[in-house]
Amino acid sequence: MATEEVAAFRRDGFLVLEGFVDSGECERLREHASRLAERLAFECPRPVVFSADGTPRHADERWFLDSGAAMRAFHEKDAVRADGTLVDAPHACLNKLGHALHDLDPTFDAFSRTEDLARVAEAIGMRDPRLLQSMYIFKGARIGGEVQCHADHTYLWTEPRSVVGFWFAIDDATVENGCMWALPGGHAIPVKERSRLLADGSSTTMDRLDATPYPTEGFVPLEAPRGTLVLLDGAVPHRSGANHGDAPRHAYALHAIEGWTDYLADNWLRRPVEDLRGFRG
Repeated sequence: MATEEVAAFRRDGFLVLEGFVDSGECERLREHASRLAERLAFECPRPVVFSADGTPRHADERWFLDSGAAMRAFHEKDAVRADGTLVDAPHACLNKLGHALHDLDPTFDAFSRTEDLARVAEAIGMRDPRLLQSMYIFKGARIGGEVQCHADHTYLWTEPRSVVGFWFAIDDATVENGCMWALPGGHAIPVKERSRLLADGSSTTMDRLDATPYPTEGFVPLEAPRGTLVLLDGAVPHRSGANHGDAPRHAYALHAIEGWTDYLADNWLRRPVEDLRGFRG
């Protein structure tokens, strides 16, 4: 990475790197994820909704909370009828696959661990990056839901803060089909909330650290052609719109933390940091 790119990331809290991944490699991951979805969608005990629009995020807490070391499918809210049936084939109604694709699937493992990614992590100052979470996001045509404004540190809390998002545009991401929006410099704002697991492990709760809402003005669209890598500081507020287009908007997201930090035991995703691997395996 160029010096000016590192400076832009530190200034804005995000960085858009176009052409980071070859288009053909993105297409191969897309095809693989689609095949994997056909299998995993049928492993759900019933349609399990994941929603990040401010309503309850998941209709089955245990299916979600046990997914940190698994590969599981989650459906879009608008793909499930009132009677619980789906509007289309199960794999065509998915919100995402998550959350250990990078460790449990060889194709995702190879995509997630490259020398180029290791060098990016080093350039932005990560000393011991460990891959904690991965998600393949489908953002289906007309059903892909919005993601409300949030910061990743809220859900993957380390002390000191260390999480960085590595988000890959597998399809072109545009304003029409629900690209991300981020607040330049917003990582300087203290994170407003912290999600943590209840003591009995049955569910999560949200601790309000600052009642002042994030600004609603000043967000910029992070439109990203296929193959783009978007870096996101764990404290930068970001969101995405619904997909109003006629085609899906696939993306793949990794979240890395520093191995030397304290990954709190009451985070929803429970994996020992010593078991996590970095970008070089």
